[in-house]
Parts: sequence; structure tokens; C-alpha cells
Amino acid sequence: MLKKIIVLLLLSLFVLPFNSMAQIKMFKEPPFDYYKVSKGDTFWFIAKRYGLDYKKLMALNPTVQPRNMHIGEVIRLRETAASPTGFENQVVQLVNKERAKRGLSALSHRADLRNMAEKKAMDMINSNYFSHNSPNYGSPFQMMKTFGISFISAGENIAEGQKSPQEVMNSWMNSSGHRANILKAEYNYIGVGFYHGAWVQEFIQSR
Repeated sequence: MLKKIIVLLLLSLFVLPFNSMAQIKMFKEPPFDYYKVSKGDTFWFIAKRYGLDYKKLMALNPTVQPRNMHIGEVIRLRETAASPTGFENQVVQLVNKERAKRGLSALSHRADLRNMAEKKAMDMINSNYFSHNSPNYGSPFQMMKTFGISFISAGENIAEGQKSPQEVMNSWMNSSGHRANILKAEYNYIGVGFYHGAWVQEFIQSR
């Protein structure tokens, strides 16, 4: 298993001196839950490669255009145990569990932050990048402004490839940069997004 961890500290002119952003990417060994589309791929070829029914594969990926599959696009190969929304709520519960252990207040899962986090996760998959800086939205701080989210301080955690909320939380808590965001006492709101194996946490301190 190949595991990649990068932690960034960026200076923001809009907020308190430093805002932490951190990222983790994992490449999973078989059995795979997701597949990244390559040149010339079709649902039929992918299904044949993994011993699947191509019609069921298409049903699992209703938003993917069969005759216009984009290189780098990620598709689901099989049903997962929980819905994306369920995964997102579980991550929030696990975050607040870790904060409670240290006497920190719980974070509220804000709808606008969740929406932004989901859009960021989708953007990473559909635009085929793994970075805090989006080619479409810019930095997380710029993206927050675009989505009308005001903040005193803010941070972002991203990850890719983990199969469950517990697995991604273990990855984040075992990294100092991610853990610092999760346990920052000043934060009072969180938004979690999950899409096709990409995980995003957005944190803000707001009045």
C-alpha cells in the first residue's frame, strides 16, 4: 500500500496569521471499490476486467455518460456499505468524539460548509487533481468567499482512497497537520464532503 501525506501551512491575509491545510492520499490494494477511467475505457471493458455485469456498473454510476467517459473520472465498481451523506455525518461524529476526549466543544455540521466540502470533493475527482488549490475554485479561502462563507480563521483537510469514515479519521489523526485542524479549539463549525473516494473537511471559526 502506497501512502502519501503532505501538510501545508499557508498565510492568509483575510484571517488570523496561519491557517492549516493538510492532505492524505492512499492507493488501495484489491478488492477495489473505485476505478479511474483511462483512455479508451467503456463500461463493458471495465466490467469485463473486474468480472462485473456492465449493466449493473452503469446503474451504479448514473451520472457518468457511457459514450463520453472522461479520462481521470472515477466510477464506483460496487455498492458501498453507506451512503455519502451517512459517511459525512459519521466523520463529524468521530471528529466530535476526538474533541470530547480533550475537553473541546463539539463542532456543528453547517449546511453551507457541507455543500462546499461536497463540491470540493467532486471537483477533485472530476478535474483529476489532489490539492488544496483547485483549478476551478482557487484556494479553500477563495472558495469559501465564493460560496458566501465568512470566517475569522479556517482550515481544510483532504484525503483520497480511504474506504470508511473510521479509516479516513485514523489517517487524519495519525498526522500532526490534520490532527491540529480537527482539535483546534477556536473552530466551531465543520463541513464534510465525500465523493467517489475523495474526502474533504472544512473548518471555520465564526462569530
